[in-house]
Amino acid sequence: MPSRQTIKKVLNSSVVLVQDDAGVERVLLGKGIGFGHKPGDEVPPDAPDRVFVPLPDDDRQHLTELLAAIPPGYIELTREIVALAGENGLDLDPHIYLALTDHLHFAAERTRQGLRVANRFTWEMRTLYPGQWAVGVRSVELLRERLGVELPEDEAANVAFHLINADTGTKHADPMRVVQLLNSVMQIVTHTTSARFDEDDLHRARFISHLQYFAERLFSGKLLTSEDDFLYKQLAGRYPRAVGAASRVAAYVRQAYGEEPPNEEIAYLALHIARVAPE
Repeated sequence: MPSRQTIKKVLNSSVVLVQDDAGVERVLLGKGIGFGHKPGDEVPPDAPDRVFVPLPDDDRQHLTELLAAIPPGYIELTREIVALAGENGLDLDPHIYLALTDHLHFAAERTRQGLRVANRFTWEMRTLYPGQWAVGVRSVELLRERLGVELPEDEAANVAFHLINADTGTKHADPMRVVQLLNSVMQIVTHTTSARFDEDDLHRARFISHLQYFAERLFSGKLLTSEDDFLYKQLAGRYPRAVGAASRVAAYVRQAYGEEPPNEEIAYLALHIARVAPE
């Protein structure tokens, strides 16, 4: 990035629009960065604690107008949340600053208006993505502490979604598709077996972990393809109910996603079902 950055527009006390020598525009975030500055001023090269965020050409005007309209407190809060995520090992795309700031402000406005949009996948997010969930929980606490905004627990899951989508360090399948699949599989298993998913049960934890890897394989087109049906045949005789439930899951996957889980996938799924629902 060229070292010389010139302020093009002051959006608020924490956000300015800058342009480098090559004419490339970026948003510069920094506490008090907008105080006492005007267009044409050069940003000091040693300005502390600053973040440059590239602007997409197709949505540049909308994003700058959006940031100008959001109180600086939300921008500072997002910077704190991103720093916390970094401490927890998450490597996030810089655009998280824009997306998460917008989300937090909108969530606060909804709350003030008495509008609650429930996240039906809170349990799944807490289970599948505990690191991002923990940062989401802390984000809700910070909103209350810093800005006096009381958000429901569901918002922790929404923040976690943003963190997962922005994570550049790990390639995940679409988290929404993963949790939807998990939710559907859990319903099928509970309706067709005696499974009860207790919070601290070890078999439940293993089952959830297996489902997560199954979802990653499904959505990346890498389902197990071995033609060895030995395990499937063994389980079909020993755990017919678990295999039946796993076969129903396979039928659901076939109908919902157009993929045909092979017997090897069905067998491993049945093995985990048999652990959470002994026959």
